[in-house]
Amino acid sequence: MAIYKFKGGIILIIGINTQTSSPIYEQLRDQIVLGMAAKKLVPGEVLPSVRSLAADLGINFHTVNKAYSMLCDEGYIVMDRRKGAVVAYASTGGELFLARLSQRILLTAAEAVCRDMSEDEFIKLCAECYHNAKGESDSNSENIKN
Repeated sequence: MAIYKFKGGIILIIGINTQTSSPIYEQLRDQIVLGMAAKKLVPGEVLPSVRSLAADLGINFHTVNKAYSMLCDEGYIVMDRRKGAVVAYASTGGELFLARLSQRILLTAAEAVCRDMSEDEFIKLCAECYHNAKGESDSNSENIKN
């Protein structure tokens, strides 16, 4: 686990679970995106260097580099020759983003249908997850497990 303090005293904890089938680079990418959604990482914020994050987490620097490359390709960060990885300013993401998002939501909805979840339950869960991602919590958010 690595703890980073950013502008305004905001703290982001990055942890890796080696016991899951999810690749470490995807876990890292996902945690950075969640940090951005919750405004723990703001546009212009400089992320830890590839080597320092790898050392802090005890993982190969190529793994961090792959996560940063994905984030860059997806438009979440930009690479600056002087500063390194920098959180990008928000953009709509365009058609490619919407197509990928739609595909992921479709699969998630299909899994909910296979488990006999009602449409209302699914929509409520989606809304709760959306608010959790933004760092907003309500009385129902304890029911959501990450």
